[in-house]
Amino acid sequence: MSFEFNHTKSYQMKLPGGHLFDLSEPKVMGVLNITPDSFFAGSRYEPDSQLVIDTVAKMINDGASFIDIGGYSTRPNAREISVSQEKDRVLPIIEAIIKHFDNPIISIDTFRSEVAKAAILAGAAIINDISGGNLDVEMFQTVADLEVPYILMHSRGNPETMTSLNQYRNVTIDVISELQSKVFELRKLGVKDIIIDPGFGFAKGPKQGFEMMRSLSAFEIFDLPLLIGISRKSMIYKTLNIDAGAALNGTTALHMIALINGAHILRVHDVKEAVEAIKLFEATYLQPHFG
Repeated sequence: MSFEFNHTKSYQMKLPGGHLFDLSEPKVMGVLNITPDSFFAGSRYEPDSQLVIDTVAKMINDGASFIDIGGYSTRPNAREISVSQEKDRVLPIIEAIIKHFDNPIISIDTFRSEVAKAAILAGAAIINDISGGNLDVEMFQTVADLEVPYILMHSRGNPETMTSLNQYRNVTIDVISELQSKVFELRKLGVKDIIIDPGFGFAKGPKQGFEMMRSLSAFEIFDLPLLIGISRKSMIYKTLNIDAGAALNGTTALHMIALINGAHILRVHDVKEAVEAIKLFEATYLQPHFG
C-alpha cells in the first residue's frame, strides 16, 4: 500500500528588486509581534529592544525564510491603536533588522495601507493583510502600486466583531468563494504574487477550524501558494484543555496535517520545531523512493 502526495507544483514570488523566491518546498515564517497584547505572551516584544534582534537571529538560524512583523494585535477583542502608533512600533524594528542582517525577507502584518506602504519603503518585502482588504479600501491598489507579494487572508469584520460573524453554510466552500472574489479584484489591478491564507481563528470557531483543516486540499483550486497560521491558536488549546503556552505539541501535530494537505508556508511562533516538521514531512513524502 502506498500514499502518493501531490506537492509538485512549484511557485516563485517576485520580491522587491526583482529577486525571485522559490516555494517549491515548504517554508517557515517566524512571527514577531511588536505589541503588548498578542494572544501568546511568548511572541510579544517591545520596540527598539535588543531582544528583538536576538530573536530574529535565532529565527533565521533555526531556518525561518520570512520574518512577519506586526504592530497591531488582531486577537479577538484587541484594543485599537492609531496608524501613527502602529508605524512607530514596526518601522524602527524593520530598519534595525535590515541593518543587522543580510537580505532578510520581512513581511508586514497590517490591514492598513498607509502602514503597509511605509513598511515596504523601509525595507519589508511582503504585505500580510489579515482583513483581506476588508478594513482598508486602499489596500488592494496599494499592493498593486508597490508590486509586492500579498498574503490574502480570509476574515470577517474586525477584531472586535469577528467572533460573532462565524455563520457558514459550509465553512470551506464559503471561505473559498469569498477569497475567490478578492483574487479576481487583485488580478484586475495587476497583482501577480498572491498567497492564500484561509484564516484559522478569524471568524471561525474551533470546530470550523478542524472542518477546514480536513478539507484543506480544496484550496488547491486557486493554484496559488497556501499559508497556514495555526500556531498555538485556540482551536488547539481549547480542544486540549490547555493554554497557548502549552500548545506547541498540538501545533506541530496540525502542522504535519497542513503539510500533507498542501501547505507551502507555515506561519509560526516556534521556528525550530516547524522546520523539523517540514524535514520529516519531506523525508516521508517528497524524497524519491525505490523498490
